[in-house]
Amino acid sequence: MRKLFYSTLVAATGAAVFAYVHGSGLRTVQAGRQASGPISTGQSAFADWNQQQPGARRRITLADLPQPYADDSVNNQPRVIAKPKDAWPIAPPGFKVTLYAGGDNAPMQRADNKEYMTAAAGTFTMPRLMRTAPNGDIFLSDSGSGDIIVLRGMGADGKAATIEKFATGLFHPFGIAFYPSENPKWVYVASTGNVVRYPYKTGDLHASGPAEMLIPDIPGYKQLTGGGHWTRDVVFTKDGSKMLVSVGSGSNVDDPDTHAGEFHRADVLAYTPEGKFLEVYAYGLRNCVGEAINPVTGMLWCSTNERDNLGNHLVPDYVTSVPEGSFFGWPWYYMGGHPDPRLPQPCADGTGANPQAATESPDPKSCKRVDMAKKVMTPDVLVQPHMASLEMTFYPDSGEFPKQYDGDAFAAEHGSWNRANRAGYEVIHIPMHNGKADGSYEDFLTGFVTADGQVWGRPVGVTVGKDGSLFVTDDGSRSVWHVTYVGK
Repeated sequence: MRKLFYSTLVAATGAAVFAYVHGSGLRTVQAGRQASGPISTGQSAFADWNQQQPGARRRITLADLPQPYADDSVNNQPRVIAKPKDAWPIAPPGFKVTLYAGGDNAPMQRADNKEYMTAAAGTFTMPRLMRTAPNGDIFLSDSGSGDIIVLRGMGADGKAATIEKFATGLFHPFGIAFYPSENPKWVYVASTGNVVRYPYKTGDLHASGPAEMLIPDIPGYKQLTGGGHWTRDVVFTKDGSKMLVSVGSGSNVDDPDTHAGEFHRADVLAYTPEGKFLEVYAYGLRNCVGEAINPVTGMLWCSTNERDNLGNHLVPDYVTSVPEGSFFGWPWYYMGGHPDPRLPQPCADGTGANPQAATESPDPKSCKRVDMAKKVMTPDVLVQPHMASLEMTFYPDSGEFPKQYDGDAFAAEHGSWNRANRAGYEVIHIPMHNGKADGSYEDFLTGFVTADGQVWGRPVGVTVGKDGSLFVTDDGSRSVWHVTYVGK
């Protein structure tokens, strides 16, 4: 195995610079500031890509939000370039980043992300959400090829020793869950319009039986500017009694009272483990892309994409706890009851007061408008607008990372399109205190944008390996990255 030799320099900015020998070449990567620095607040918390660096901390509050249309909305969709030879993801000092799998295909463009995709020639077509099996196998949804892929072990080159297809022929699979949590017997997969499960025993590299259809009628595929809203995640409550399926909206801001296509969308839907519908668990979340159960509180958390076209700095995306029965405002309100100027108040006898619990959408002719602003939950952690927060995970207490990360959360930020200066394209770290967030977050893994603003990588999925290392999918370079702690 080739050895890596590290030395640490201190730059004039206070950032750490790691120089290392990899094979025959010397490589230097700026690793960013330590997490003990000050927290940027107010307008300074709204940072562009070139201000994002590991260790930089931010807190956005409701008082920091501008008025709607304070500036013009823009379409600044990136064209992803091939990874430059000197580009690499950048983690905080003491962490090492290696390529675990993929990176052997042309970069994925927005135009490639469509309803029916052609499988790419390399390892992955569209690597997205990951979940770690009890034995340490990494299960990955390749949403473009329609496969669930298992990554296992590590070769001498640091890459996955085994890559196998657990299941194939799915339509945009995304969410993956093992059930029960102890000694699981099933792997659940949430695709665009359904949830299925496969028989499983620990260590299986291939499904031992056919898919069992559990939920055939989830509201289906939608493709909006910037992508998304076809993703469906699936998790189980801590006691295993409910299966929670997140369904994004079919639009930016269509009123569900008058648009039947929004019925049972922008919700988290609750089912039994066998697929019987129970209730709308939470509503008004425009697109809860990534779900996770907080191991301390047992509460559902969502990593959420908010709406577009209200300005560069509206509306913040967020990562938040989601109590049962909670309402987060979409589409009528945002961020604790701020009214969206494009819509009237919701119907008292429709989706506003009754969170789509009926079997069909309401009759708009009977609408009696009602003010529900006081019911709107304020998210726990506001992240920068349009960063496109995707999968999230909680870090265990027994991992290899320093103790300061125990119980904290990580979330992948796919990157902005509705913003003049790019933001996102990173993984963030969210400090937790006894299961609760203080509202701040920290840039953790950056470097996916070049010095001149060109995008080469877009983080999507995050999961923690059995050894406590972190794995990150990047559908821009179609890669899986591996983040390990090597010490100061």
